[in-house]
Amino acid sequence: MTSPFCFDPLDLPPTCAPLRREVRAFLADVAPTWSGWDVGHSWTAFDRDFTREVARRGWIGMVWPKRYGGHERSAMERYVVMEELLAAGSPVGAHWVADRQSGPLLLKVGSEAQRQRFLPMIVRGEAAFCIGLSEPDAGSDLASLRSRATKVEGGWRLNGRKVWTTYAQQCDFMIGLFRTGGADKAKHDGLSQFLIDLRSSGLSIHPIRDLTGEAHFNEVVFDDVFVPDDLLVGQENEGWRQVNSELAYERSGPDRYLSSFPLLPQVIDAVKAALPPGQEADRLASRRVGTAAAEMTVLREMSLSILGQLAQGGMPAQEAAVTKLLGTDFEQRLPALARELCEGPAVHAGDARLASMASYLTQAAPTFSLRGGTNEIMRGIVARGLGVR
Repeated sequence: MTSPFCFDPLDLPPTCAPLRREVRAFLADVAPTWSGWDVGHSWTAFDRDFTREVARRGWIGMVWPKRYGGHERSAMERYVVMEELLAAGSPVGAHWVADRQSGPLLLKVGSEAQRQRFLPMIVRGEAAFCIGLSEPDAGSDLASLRSRATKVEGGWRLNGRKVWTTYAQQCDFMIGLFRTGGADKAKHDGLSQFLIDLRSSGLSIHPIRDLTGEAHFNEVVFDDVFVPDDLLVGQENEGWRQVNSELAYERSGPDRYLSSFPLLPQVIDAVKAALPPGQEADRLASRRVGTAAAEMTVLREMSLSILGQLAQGGMPAQEAAVTKLLGTDFEQRLPALARELCEGPAVHAGDARLASMASYLTQAAPTFSLRGGTNEIMRGIVARGLGVR
């Protein structure tokens, strides 16, 4: 059987090395100044001041055209910056969604007026975006959404609810998916995307607290929210195709295997520190750490391969689903590795960073398989790729 999945290797060129050193130097300089850095939030930490610092260095909209404020650098250079920011646990949430997928979506299907208005704001770190997809009554079946956009004079009226909307209470704009087609349309048809100002009249945001006591997720309610005609994104009733293209960006990047990564170096250091002088780590610890490092290496190679396909204009939706599924599983298992190898006061004594990070990630990790599509949905996409569904 020929594999339906393509993971051709992609190597980062040596010219990326100076940029990597530049990012590391920046992070070493600013890390002590940002609260919550050591807790383990990674890209779920939202800090507009940090985002503005990143923007000043030209690391937002790196591959976008200069006429929209971008920097026309390579996709590989952007990947290097993403890797380093995530590996350090940087609070990148205020620009992450906009830079990762909202901006690229507007570049691909947005109007020229939308690009001129929104992309420069994103590049400057002035506009934070969230995504309006999931709904309370649709479960994991996104195409069953009920929120509707009704055509009115000069625009559209939005009614319905979105849920699991990350950062909504802190963001400026949402790109939301709504039903615009009639009853004669199949459920995957008749869907459209809109660019929504989150300060609009009739829109309310309700935070959803998780086990950690924090509220990254939100429910967003639309009660006759008006959106003008010029904020329809792409083509009317083409939303399903547009969303699937957009989700390839969301499901394949390093954020899909590095969310828990800052914990791994802490575990390795703690295991080393607990050893008596001259003694090597036991075989179990060595094997478990080695396995984790090998898994992460494979995930990185898969992610880089998808980067190459996206850069060439491809739409590797199935490859992105495989990467997201395996990456989420890896991220969720790292806190268990910490508990397995770092139990006991000898390891935790004086290491508040490891203890707080492991505690936070143990509670937060169950949410990782909600972000960007549940594991069940990813398995369904993989099954279709294999021809068994």
